[in-house]
Amino acid sequence: MERKPTATIIDVAQRAGVSAGTVSNALTGKRPVSPETRERILRAIRDLGYQPNLVARSLVNRASKTIGVVAYGLEFYGPSRTLVGIEQQAAHLGYSLLLDLLHRPATRDVEAVLNAQIARRVDGIIWAVHEVGDNRDWINERRLHALPPIIFLTMEPRLGASIVSIDNRTGARLATQHLIDMGRREVGIICGPALWWEVRERLAGWRSALGMAGLEAASPLIVEGNWTAQSGEAALKTLLERRPTLDAVFACNDQMALGALRHCHASGRRVPDDLSIVGFDNTPESAYFWPALTTVRQHLAELGRVAVNELHRQIERRGQSKPPDLPASHVLQPELIIRESSGAKSG
Repeated sequence: MERKPTATIIDVAQRAGVSAGTVSNALTGKRPVSPETRERILRAIRDLGYQPNLVARSLVNRASKTIGVVAYGLEFYGPSRTLVGIEQQAAHLGYSLLLDLLHRPATRDVEAVLNAQIARRVDGIIWAVHEVGDNRDWINERRLHALPPIIFLTMEPRLGASIVSIDNRTGARLATQHLIDMGRREVGIICGPALWWEVRERLAGWRSALGMAGLEAASPLIVEGNWTAQSGEAALKTLLERRPTLDAVFACNDQMALGALRHCHASGRRVPDDLSIVGFDNTPESAYFWPALTTVRQHLAELGRVAVNELHRQIERRGQSKPPDLPASHVLQPELIIRESSGAKSG
């Protein structure tokens, strides 16, 4: 069978009645092309089955159309949902992803990861590893200036770094204030690992709401879990042994809230009559817990999309040889989702 010749940019130009340069401008966006001309070019591309040589184009434009993503914890709901948002927006903007997974979030050995990303000529990097312990100590303005544009997710503000994050403190304050508004006066908290920045922020939000209401926020009301349902079950057991009069608990993720619910069912405590429970994440399953879980929605996929948009903006600016912008900061606001587990009617 005779092989059909591969269409070239010249074939597309002839079919559309324009120059090859105009076709190139329509594909790369280097120069404006009228909507009518662009439509003729796109029609010619479809008719001829033309496939632009993206590798060759990247060598000319000194751009690979690839975003590096350094991530951790995709077995958890938050990181996996964030990656979904990253992938969706990257595809929308014409980028492919180069994913590098870390096995330990607290690692400070980032040289090999950065070198691998740079060697593969990524246009920019999204650092989607949670801030744990001192795993951000490698960041400084001089080092960032030598790297491709890089966006960090979920970390505290740091000089010279562009960051996209969720307002964890406000989310925890919303959850705790809701429990207070429901008449609860002894509100415990089940935290995640204390080395995580998000955990410290959520703990601060819990303390803030209780302090404003003149209620106790002492250490006996705080138990640390590890994000799993099993740890949430054990944590609530510990809280109730310390405070048998406990009437509410804020769990720092929905999985630990699920474990807390299990302990209540096993011990004969009624939710929300005897104990109100609020989680954090708004996982798809949380509406089907028994009772349905009041929780905090983080807009995690949007977090990923915003990170890609900001990185794209910085990549484009650098490609135009413009001076780099000042580091950008985007903070997304969470939302309280009210269901039955807190004692309120669903809303």
